[in-house]
Amino acid sequence: MVPEADRAERPIRISVWLEGKPSGRGRRSERSAGQSTDPSAAQTLSPSSSPSAGQPAGLDRDRITAVSVRLLDAEGLAKFSMRRLAAELGVTAMSLYWYVDTKDDLLELALDRVFGEVQVPDLTDESADWRDQLRELAVSYRTVLVRHAWVSPLVGRYLNIGPHSVAFSAAVRSVMRRTGLAPHGQMGALSAVFQFVYGFGTIEGHFVQRSADAGLSQDEYFRQAKGAISEQPRFKESFESADEIMAARGGDTVAEMRERDFTFALELLVAGIEAMRARG
Repeated sequence: MVPEADRAERPIRISVWLEGKPSGRGRRSERSAGQSTDPSAAQTLSPSSSPSAGQPAGLDRDRITAVSVRLLDAEGLAKFSMRRLAAELGVTAMSLYWYVDTKDDLLELALDRVFGEVQVPDLTDESADWRDQLRELAVSYRTVLVRHAWVSPLVGRYLNIGPHSVAFSAAVRSVMRRTGLAPHGQMGALSAVFQFVYGFGTIEGHFVQRSADAGLSQDEYFRQAKGAISEQPRFKESFESADEIMAARGGDTVAEMRERDFTFALELLVAGIEAMRARG
């Protein structure tokens, strides 16, 4: 257990979005510059304005976040570091602390930035079918999870209260209200749909990344893995039934098979919502 005195000295980090200065400088830079750490004072300091003494020119949180996303996409979460990011930006690692306090801050900012890629339907269109809007959100969320494989482990690490994350959550809740489900069932339905999408997109993203790491297409990797497994007698019985199911679901490529699976599963969930709504 952490002593109370230590907790007071090192308060628990909650979210970069609760700093009260989402465009301002990190607390470390304020301390190192001998300036006030009062958050209200920090709000007036913007990295996009003319740099003050010691503050690196040509940097702001937006650029740092964009480069962070690019590095995470290219090299993955395990290799991401302040030192690596600084090298990519052509500055010292300490320069980054003008804008963020920790690497966690950067990861949280990067996470929210990619949530901005989720396509949110027009929620003001009263004639829109909630089913189509739900499909649009689910498909777009899956795309983000696959495109940015590093996102999945971070979703549960942070509060996800950045502007893009909040907009996505608000859209999901708005569409779920339009389903006609009783209020007590809406969160369960939301969990069923988007936990499914999260799991599907996470596994898909890992497979895409593993194929790329092996220097193979997804189809090549799938064929090689399947061939290696089929050569092992101890797996023969288990995978014979799996082969029957895979043959029945159709599709000539891994992407086509996966698309059929995702679409069918999503339609099952939509039908389930309709059935539960009918039951009242």
